[in-house]
Amino acid sequence: MKNKIAAYFELEKLHTTVRREVLAGFTTFISMAYILFVNPTVLGASGMDEGAVFTATALSSALGCILMGVLARYPIATAPALGINAFFSYSVSVGMGIPWETALAGVFVASLIFMVITIFKLRELIIEAIPVDLKYAISGGIGLFIAFIGLSEGGIIVANESTLVGMGSLGVGTTWLTIFGLVVTAILMIKRIPGAIFVGIIATTLLGLATNLIQAPDRLVSAAPSISSTFLVALKHVGDINSIQLWVVVLTFLLVTFFDTAGTLVGLANQAGFMKGNKMPRVGKALAADSTAMLVGSLLGTSPVGAYVESSAGIAVGGRSGLTAVTTGIFFIFGLFFSPLLSVVTPQVTAPALILVGVLMTHSLSQIEWSKMEIAIPAFLILIGMPLTYSIADGIALGCIFYPITMIAAKRGKEVSPIMYMLFFVFIGFMWILNT
Repeated sequence: MKNKIAAYFELEKLHTTVRREVLAGFTTFISMAYILFVNPTVLGASGMDEGAVFTATALSSALGCILMGVLARYPIATAPALGINAFFSYSVSVGMGIPWETALAGVFVASLIFMVITIFKLRELIIEAIPVDLKYAISGGIGLFIAFIGLSEGGIIVANESTLVGMGSLGVGTTWLTIFGLVVTAILMIKRIPGAIFVGIIATTLLGLATNLIQAPDRLVSAAPSISSTFLVALKHVGDINSIQLWVVVLTFLLVTFFDTAGTLVGLANQAGFMKGNKMPRVGKALAADSTAMLVGSLLGTSPVGAYVESSAGIAVGGRSGLTAVTTGIFFIFGLFFSPLLSVVTPQVTAPALILVGVLMTHSLSQIEWSKMEIAIPAFLILIGMPLTYSIADGIALGCIFYPITMIAAKRGKEVSPIMYMLFFVFIGFMWILNT
């Protein structure tokens, strides 16, 4: 059996071993296991049952990882993506007042479209249509938005009547819990400790329990929570996708997930040395695995699934084959039995993870051509628009509306693709519908 596994994943060709791949898979898991606790907290804001989301998160993550490993044979893990889950809860459900059941149907429809464009190889056309600088800005803007949510959830930033926002009170114990977690996790990340975010969550939780800021659960292990409240709900509400506003939401789910996944895949492939002639081999299979996990995830009851940058931790310790991703998927299945920990992983505990993942996502900003105003203006509007409007969709809309205008002003209108001109009108309509 071991020889067959080694042969299928071409371990000898990739100069790796089963032991190293399993270690890499575990490293990746502990680096991203926080999503098991963060995702239920974020989606819980939309009204979804956190226990059901926990189970859906574990199952969809496991499926995505195993498919990525077996089909595409890449050491890249997948899970419900941070950022787009915030869009699901805070922008769509809370901001627009759309029921989570309908939002879940939107994820399902977006995943179907994602599968179609993958099957018909339309991904290159779509990727080329959105300027690379705007892709970087979208990623960075989501990072700022996530960090802002974390700062707010942790009590570090609060509403202020005079200045809109301001510093929270340092006399609140749970705020200090967030500060502690932020400091510890930051130090661990700087020291390049594998699983720094996950270790930070554990350390913060233990401090909260020791200081009675968090109540201890009555048990640590139990059967996985039921997903009956979310299972197949998306199918039952597909008919609710019946307005321009909701189709724009579907488009946003599609675009953000698609480009975030594509960018992450290319970045990780570069790190592992898989890129050949600036192209990623088997990228179609990787996107097929990801879109399948997204489709199944929507049926189980979670926001879009995407490739995770934390896979770089496993790659860093030697993971080079799909066995790494398969191992990560198996650990997600084991994670199903630790749902009681949900009660101790409070918003103040997960806030540092949101803030520091925001830091990771803003690294792309250095790639933007800030010296060219026709690029800098729409990129900046995306970047600043997301946290200040508390909406990823509004931030993207601002950038896509201004991009054709600034490019025409710079006499570079011919460089703007027809799809971008189409998006110009789509997003103007989107902004008008939402804000009038």
